[in-house]
Formats: sequence, structure tokens, C-alpha cells
Amino acid sequence: MEHSVLIVEDDELLAGNIQTYLERKNFEALVCHSAEEALELLQDQLPDVLLTDNSLPGMSGHELIREVSARAPQIKPIMMTGYGNIEDAVQAMKAGAFHYLTKPVALAELKMLLEKALEAQRLEHKLDFYHSRAAQDAGLAALIGDSPAMLEVKSMVRRLLDAESRMADAELPAVLIEGETGTGKELIARALHFDGARGKGPFVEFNCASIPAHLLEAELFGHEKGAFTDAKDRRLGLVEAADGGTLFLDEVGEMDLVLQAKLLKLLEDRTIRRIGSVKERKVNLRIISATNCNLEQMVQQGKFRRDLFFRLRIISIRVPRLYARGDDILLLARHFLKQHGKRYGKPGLQFCAEAEHLLQSYSWPGNVRELRNMLEQTVLLAQGQLVTAAQLHICPTLVDEPAGHYRTHGNGQGAEPEAERDMVVRMLDKTDWNVTKSARLLGLTRDMLRYRIEKLGLVRPDRRH
Repeated sequence: MEHSVLIVEDDELLAGNIQTYLERKNFEALVCHSAEEALELLQDQLPDVLLTDNSLPGMSGHELIREVSARAPQIKPIMMTGYGNIEDAVQAMKAGAFHYLTKPVALAELKMLLEKALEAQRLEHKLDFYHSRAAQDAGLAALIGDSPAMLEVKSMVRRLLDAESRMADAELPAVLIEGETGTGKELIARALHFDGARGKGPFVEFNCASIPAHLLEAELFGHEKGAFTDAKDRRLGLVEAADGGTLFLDEVGEMDLVLQAKLLKLLEDRTIRRIGSVKERKVNLRIISATNCNLEQMVQQGKFRRDLFFRLRIISIRVPRLYARGDDILLLARHFLKQHGKRYGKPGLQFCAEAEHLLQSYSWPGNVRELRNMLEQTVLLAQGQLVTAAQLHICPTLVDEPAGHYRTHGNGQGAEPEAERDMVVRMLDKTDWNVTKSARLLGLTRDMLRYRIEKLGLVRPDRRH
């Protein structure tokens, strides 16, 4: 027997008939004849469904449902009520009932309703599981880095969370997270949500650049049936799905001006109107947005609303590029190496000294995302426990650093020349300018390295004038 039902009915004949039917249908059926008896039983057992009459000796069915919903909200209550007493059913729904049945009870209808209740319960458990899994490693602990730049970011997040915990109202300020693609802006948003006051609510992420502009409005605000050609059913938008939690708008700079006006209204009024509806609905959510664009420049160019810009950046957090995080590069690389090693059944992987030097010298134009994805391939193809420089499939041809660009070390002391030039020169000097060996250590082809040498204007020391 997979599922259990607690029947609370003072009519012993009816209770017995329902119990016999359910047991034949492979349910475990328990019977109580009063609400008080049921509450006592619930101290030791938790059924999946509570099936109760309203008219009981002593405590009523309404009161029982209200008490059960407070004690064990995972139980699905169903009310049985006499024909013509639909107002009882309405009151039961307000008290927390999943549904109701009118007497005389049709056993086939009861079975169908129980299956619906169990399916709803299963979906709720599934959502709870995914929410819990999303919350794992999603707080401040997920922000890896000890460089001054990352310590400043983490300190700002902590100060913001601390201030929000003392707020009298639930309307949290909008946050704008700025940074290059792949720097980890989503991790900042998740830390603010899951470590904050709305951590138990939904975290809904939406990439504004992922779907065509003409579909954005329906995706965000939902639509009524028949609102447009393909609107065959009513659909809730992501804004309503995020009610009680956080809506994370990634790449908000890609949103067109018409939708920017609607987003501004949402921020100011906390109301939305589905496409095709005349009714406005209140929502209670926190908005966090992120961009890799220069929004200030877009405002000057008339591509982004000035009023929306200032409304989104009540709090502004800038995430540093990986290149500026110094020794955090190795910290993150070792973390991803261990993570991917566990996933692919290759524990104990380590970088050799040359591989570590290459990791620190490379400028990482794709930031943390590039590092993580590159190391996944490295782990997948690794044959031994020691990862060499030749196994790191970096993309030096994508590096396009401006002349005179310097990187500060993680300790904040000193600076290093432009990464690509330094990386190539060091490796050539190490191999006494053996181009074939240097190319292998750098993970390049011989022709690729010769191209870099020519582009950088490098000359072997004994041939310099």
C-alpha cells in the first residue's frame, strides 16, 4: 500500500464502506469518528490525505482542517458535505481544504479526487526538492575568492543582507549587478536571495536576451486566453511566478524601450496586467537585474530609460573580471578541477607547476565561465592524475588586451605586464626558445605560437641588437 487516507466520519456505516473501498484500491485507510480522535492519531501518524465530514461531534470539520493545515501542511484535506451545503465547502477551502465532495459520496469520484490530491502533493514535493537543491551552494559560501576585489564584493553583499534583515517592511531595494559575461553575476543574485529575507520564496531567473523582443512581454507578464493568435489558454508570467520571492533579470540592457516602461511601472507600483486583461494584480517580489553593458552610455544614447536606470540601481554591485582577481584564479581552478573530477570519477587530479603558471598568466577573456568549461574538457580527457600545461585548452587567439594593461596580484602588491606577452616570453625562455616544445607546453600548435611571436614582435635574446 503506497498511500494512506485518514477518514474522519461519525457515521460508522459510511466510514466502513469508504474504508473497504479504498483498501480494495490499494490505499491504507484509517478511520476516526471525531476530530479530537483524529488529532490524537496525527501525533503518531501522518497520512497523505485527510477525508473528513463537516458535521462531527465536538470540533467541526472546518476546525479540524484548520488545525491540520497548521500542524502538517503537507497533508491534503478533503471535505465531505451534505448536498445543498456548498457554503460549507467554500468555508472548508478557505480553511485549507484541497477540495470537497458532496454526500452521498460517489466512490469513483472519491478515488479520482484522491489521485488529484496525491499528484498535487507529489508536485509540491518535487518543487521543494528543486528549491532545496537550488539553495545548496547558492549563498555567500558559493562566492569563491580571497583577492581584495572579491573580498570587497562579499563584504558589500554581507552589509546589504545585514541591513535588509533589520528592515521594517518587506519591500527590498532593487539591485543592479554589473560585470563582464562569465564573471558570476548570477551567483551574486542567488546569494542575495537565498541568504536573505526571501530565501524560502521562489527564485525566478529570466535572460532578457534569450527570446525575441515581441515575446518578452508575454513571458514576463503572462496573458489571457485569446489575447493574441497563439494564446489558447491563460498563462501566468514569470513576474507572478516570482511572487513572494525574487525575479532575476539577466542581461537587462537587452530589453526594448516599450518593455522598459512596463518594468518601471512594476518597480514603482508593484502591479502587473496580463496581456488581454483589464485587471491589475498586486505582486510582492524583489527585483535583481544584471548586465554586461555600459548602461550609463546606453542612457546617454537614448537606448535605455534614464528613470529605469536609476530605479534599478538603488544598490549597485560591480563584479570584477577574473583577470583582476590575481591568486583567485588558482583557487577557482582547483575548485573546478575537484568538482569535475568528482563528476567524472577522476578524484585526486592536480596541476603541475607549468600548468599553474599558464593558468595565472592567461588573461581569461571569458572569465570564470571560460575557466570552468575549459577545465571540464581537461578533466574529461585526462589520463593521469597530473594535469599538464599542454592539457589546458586555452584560447590565446581570443586575447585582445589593450597595450599597457597591467594585472594586480591577489595581495594587491606590484603589477605584471600584459598577460599574453609575459606568458609566451616566459615559456620560450624556459625552453631556450624551442618553439615546438613551448607550443606543446602552452597547449598551442607550432603555427599558432609562431603567429603570436610575430604579432608580439618577440625576438630571441641572442639575436637582439
